[in-house]
Amino acid sequence: MKKALIAMSGGVDSSVSALLTIKEGYTCEGVTMRLFNKEQESEKLCKTCCSDKDIEDAMRVTNRMGIPYTVVDYTVDFKEKIIEKFVCTYEQGGTPNPCIDCNRYMKFEKLFEAARSRGCDKVVTGHYARIEYDSEKERYLLKKAVDSTKDQSYVLYNLTQEQLAHVYFPLGGMTKASVREIAQREGFVNADKADSQDICFVPDGDYAGFIEAYRGQALKSGNFVDMHGNILGQHKGIVHYTIGQRKGLGIASSAPLFVTRIDPQRNEIVLTHGDGLFSDTLYATDVNLISVPRIEGQMRISAKVRYRQKEQPAVVTQLEDGRIKVKFDEPQRAITKGQAVVLYDGDIVVGGGTII
Repeated sequence: MKKALIAMSGGVDSSVSALLTIKEGYTCEGVTMRLFNKEQESEKLCKTCCSDKDIEDAMRVTNRMGIPYTVVDYTVDFKEKIIEKFVCTYEQGGTPNPCIDCNRYMKFEKLFEAARSRGCDKVVTGHYARIEYDSEKERYLLKKAVDSTKDQSYVLYNLTQEQLAHVYFPLGGMTKASVREIAQREGFVNADKADSQDICFVPDGDYAGFIEAYRGQALKSGNFVDMHGNILGQHKGIVHYTIGQRKGLGIASSAPLFVTRIDPQRNEIVLTHGDGLFSDTLYATDVNLISVPRIEGQMRISAKVRYRQKEQPAVVTQLEDGRIKVKFDEPQRAITKGQAVVLYDGDIVVGGGTII
């Protein structure tokens, strides 16, 4: 008997994924990860994933489909693996991507443990991406979704061969419109529910305010400086700023100024008029490769350094210590420490890593 554990977010994508998996002949069980204690939740959190409202929606959908449903508490793990890393990355002058970490440590680590304990063959999520097996390479491949406007392969580059063998993405070959049509036809309560857009634990987008409250202390101000070290003014604390930022600097200038470097050791933020934002080379660590076991020599690929960016042509080299060096054909704007660089060969995800 084929068994699948369905990651139920309370949204339309995971609900339709559950339905399609049932139709594939799997015996299914739905599960939602609780990432916050109830006292941590607020009215704002109801607009994101994993809130009590989402749990209620997931329960109603699973009841309609007649499959078991449970809520698993990962609040401690989420704080240690996701929130703490998020805060530390900002404090170290980087810009984190907690959704990538949540996929890595929560959905495809903790849920895999839950699936194994339940005797499930597959972990199913509502991600828009595709998995194929290449018999010649004897490797599982991660590929972009058919719906390019919903493709989520960028945030899934950390999947291992073992995980890819036991993951199922039912929506990878579908459009969002067709997914909603199925949900409406089935009468799902969340058929028209809006997609969650914000980071779940910072729904108002005030990262600095969240970090200040999390650490329980005021942020330390420091100097804005130019490329030569001349003081231009005072900043409100380095976590308020990201590479490429122009608005909210509060510095009078004859031409727009942008954040080009954040120096946590000196507590300084370096500003430039624009040219200093561009670079053609980056290094990344914590590398995971999917389509190949290792990059030998120079490999021609396309790469992107943020989720919404279009891939850009580049050459990647893997160093002896496992890190990768990516050299773009053309300089890229605001390459940011802490973000992910993901490598592509057409629709295939080669792999990726964290920009340092």
